[in-house]
Amino acid sequence: MSDVAHPSPKASIAEERASPSFPVRELTYWIDGGRRVTELKERIMLELERDPLWRVNDHPNLTLAETRERAMSKVRRLADLATSRPLEESLMRMSIISVVDPGFWTRFGVHFGLFFGALQGQATAAQMAYWMDRGALSMQGITGCFGMTELGHGSNVAGLETTATLDERTDEFVVHSPTLTATKWWIGGAAHTATHCAVYAQLIVKNKRHGAKTFVVQLRDTKTFALMPGVEIGDLGKKMGRDQIDNGWIRFTHVRIPRSHMLMRHTKVTRSGDVIEPPLAQLAYGALIQGRVSMVSDSANVAKRALTIATRYASVRRQFGGGAPGVAETKLIDYPIHQYRLLPLMAQTFAMIFTAREVTANYEKLMGELSELSDSNDAAAADAIKNLKETHATSAGLKAFCTWMCLNIIDQCRQSLGGHGYSAYTGLSQAYSDFAVHCTWEGDNTILTLQCGRYLVATALEARKGQPLPENLSYLRGAVSSAGALSSRACTGDTPENVSSLDTLKAAWSSVAANAILNAVRDFEAGLAKGLSKDDAYEFSSASRLHAARMHTYTYLLHRFAAQVDQSPATLRPVLTLLAQLFGAHSAVQHSGEFLQSKFYSGAQIEALKAFVTHACSEIRKDAVSLTDAFNYTDYVVNSPLGRFDGDVYEKYFELVTSLNPAKPVPYFDSLIKPLLERTNETELGPDLEIDE
Repeated sequence: MSDVAHPSPKASIAEERASPSFPVRELTYWIDGGRRVTELKERIMLELERDPLWRVNDHPNLTLAETRERAMSKVRRLADLATSRPLEESLMRMSIISVVDPGFWTRFGVHFGLFFGALQGQATAAQMAYWMDRGALSMQGITGCFGMTELGHGSNVAGLETTATLDERTDEFVVHSPTLTATKWWIGGAAHTATHCAVYAQLIVKNKRHGAKTFVVQLRDTKTFALMPGVEIGDLGKKMGRDQIDNGWIRFTHVRIPRSHMLMRHTKVTRSGDVIEPPLAQLAYGALIQGRVSMVSDSANVAKRALTIATRYASVRRQFGGGAPGVAETKLIDYPIHQYRLLPLMAQTFAMIFTAREVTANYEKLMGELSELSDSNDAAAADAIKNLKETHATSAGLKAFCTWMCLNIIDQCRQSLGGHGYSAYTGLSQAYSDFAVHCTWEGDNTILTLQCGRYLVATALEARKGQPLPENLSYLRGAVSSAGALSSRACTGDTPENVSSLDTLKAAWSSVAANAILNAVRDFEAGLAKGLSKDDAYEFSSASRLHAARMHTYTYLLHRFAAQVDQSPATLRPVLTLLAQLFGAHSAVQHSGEFLQSKFYSGAQIEALKAFVTHACSEIRKDAVSLTDAFNYTDYVVNSPLGRFDGDVYEKYFELVTSLNPAKPVPYFDSLIKPLLERTNETELGPDLEIDE
């Protein structure tokens, strides 16, 4: 019998909640945006938990066919709710479902977010009314998908090969896939579900190409579900994750659609074949930013779940210790290395939470402004376009680095569970597989960072000519001298307190980001000096552009986090300030070479910054469980026995595994195992040979 004490896991987690340094419920309200929003969220979580249709703990045991069928069984229920309940409630429900069942969220979102979103952003008023009458919103008569990506093209939308050629004689467009690589690929909903598709194709009128535009093409007969003439569709089958969505491929062979099925809010084609381009063509891309903005929120929401599981488990799991008789083993969360492993990730998650709130509000404000422009080309339109470019670049950088950040958080949390993290029933292995797609859809992350970096270089060059800087690049004013070189600002003092204040960290990151942008500008100009074209010079400077985008995005995250700290209630400010400091300091330590290069921090100050990170982790450790409680995910949403609120991890883990895998005879014992065990060592020797006699 062991002399080691074995405290109850329930008691272990209860003691973590004994004396939080802040009011937990108040932080929940602050994260959610108010008490009313929190209560709405709690009501929806309870509704999902009590609905048998939304069972999720058996997902690991479902086949591909069962997974897709169960997802489809939820579609009608949610479609009715989406059109009968207030918009705020529907959006909140989808936000929760994106964490509970991300594969279903994708399947449902393909229609409402992508197909219907394309109509909202690109259809004229008359076209919108036409498709609404046919059930585009309610899914009564139409289920849609979004056909942009091709087998041979993804991020390069301008290079899409599918064509839509105007036949003036019949007043129709002929949609065609001229090559194998023009086959639409990865199209969610295409394999089993969609009747119509918002197809991106090269507009061709009178033998002239006018770029990629959007066309609504019917795929299947809405009564018989038979494929329309000229339409071929196949199933892409099993994927890394999100098997709830029926991704497929589509090939068109001279498919005819009415001219009016080209969405013409921006570019228009007349009956006589005249192509009318909008004076502000950039407006067409405003709606495409929405997906990137939403993925900042998605990253924060998924990271909250991963950290809830890992932090709660670390507070009940005990491993090693002094070894004295009657002394309990040490909690994982009490080991400094485990604190260093998890708590900087907690700080990153809060940075994403508050940045998502602000960037979403800015995007909604911008889209409101754009909707009132009516393609006019006045000063207001010019300002809106400038804001659109800035939002496009910012959202590109945030989408890339927040999804990368979240994917790392999921995997680090999974690894922190030890061997149990490898189980499909503990929640994080599937979370990783489901979330990984965020790094490539809605724009490959590396490509998006280069777009952000290109904007940063262009803006810095314009500022050199006297153009005003956008608000989120205002740090360049103080960080760059009038001669265009990096200012000689540096941190003073070597103590952890000196180097880690929020103001110091904001200045430090501003200096580093400015330095990275200036380096990218120098590389770009070096390319031009070599005789390269403008585009080739940008490619020449691609590595430094990506780095500039990284430094700028981390700076943006810290500044937005700090702004939210300043606005927070006084009772929350101490813990949020410490989290913001930890985010800025830990990120700086991870990129310490950049801070030394910009000469903001010295080697000794970097060491002081490391000491602060260790101190901050030990302080935040005291509130670690309470911080995850403030995320306010119910056990149903957490969906992991290791992340239970009550800490009863071992009993519930054992119950789940045994209930989903009951003992039964091995099906291949007689055919495989028994013959293996009963085989003999006798071999056929063959005839005796005369030569051996």
